[in-house]
Formats: sequence, C-alpha cells, structure tokens
Amino acid sequence: MSLDFTRKPTLTGDLVTLRPARRSDAAVLHGYLDDREVSRLTGASQRAWTVQQLEDVYDRWSTADDRIVWVIIDNSTGNVVGESVLNDLDSHSRWCNFRIWISAARDRGLGTEATWLTLRHAFEEQGLNRVELQVYDFNPRARHVYEKVGFVLEGTKRQALLFDGTWVDAHDMAMLAEEWNQHHGHPAK
Repeated sequence: MSLDFTRKPTLTGDLVTLRPARRSDAAVLHGYLDDREVSRLTGASQRAWTVQQLEDVYDRWSTADDRIVWVIIDNSTGNVVGESVLNDLDSHSRWCNFRIWISAARDRGLGTEATWLTLRHAFEEQGLNRVELQVYDFNPRARHVYEKVGFVLEGTKRQALLFDGTWVDAHDMAMLAEEWNQHHGHPAK
C-alpha cells in the first residue's frame, strides 16, 4: 500500500459524499465561517478570510502532499455542509491529524458517516498506522462521534484553550490501524 496524499478520491456513503475541495467551494464555505457554533466547537476564532483567500487556499490544498481536504456533501440535498480533513501527515511514521466540521446540517449522522469514510480511506487505502485528533471539552457531541467510530482517549491537556475568557481542556484521541482492523469503525459497545 502506497502512502500518497496527492491522490484525493471522492468517497461515497449513504448520507454523505466526500469530494476533494476545490476553488469553486470557497464561496459556500466562506459563508459558513460566520457560524458561531462551528467557531466555538472547533476553538477557532472567526477569521476575516476573503473568498479570494479561500480560493487560493483550496487551490494549494488540492495538490498538497501533506493533506487531503474533502468537502462534505449532504446526499439528501446535494449541498456542501462542511469539511473533513486528514492533515499534518508524517509519512515516515505513517500518521496524521484528523479534523472535521459541519454547518447547517447537524444531528443527522452526517458527521459520523463522514468520519467513518475518512478513517476507512486513511487506514485501508493510504495505509496509515495512526490517526489522531484533539477535541475541546465543550464539544461532547463530537467526542461522542469519535468514540462511536473507535477513537481512544489518550490524555487531556488542561486549560489548553482560552476561549471567550474561559479556559477549556482539550482531549487527545487517536485510532491505530490495528484497532481499525479489529472493528472497522464499529467497536463493540
């Protein structure tokens, strides 16, 4: 299995399709940057990105060898509703970071399926050994999704984020290839 993040396939599930992000997605995704809940749950401050800046970013990311950025498409509407990303690739040790965000289409299982599709690609197609993430304490819904597909809590960084004047803990989670191979994103309850 060859590790190649320049290969950016479309991944299709029942609820969502993950399509490589492209320049033309910038206008839609730009509109979601003002979503206060997305900003809070991801710990991101609202950035003053212009559509042009996002177009340039998606152009760069479309050929990057250290990340795969997909837009999440809600199959029931055909609308782009967020991003799923494998990034910060360490090709020598075969691990990377995972992040995801969804706007305007929550609580319908889209994030769970997008996470599962991304992990299946990471482990079964790319041959990664480890995928890790960080989730903030004020985002239990995301942590539930990560645990549901088999991420394991590895530790907590206390007061890792100052957000709106309040310190927030960050939880480090990861999944290993051997774990994925045992449960394929469906660990025993």
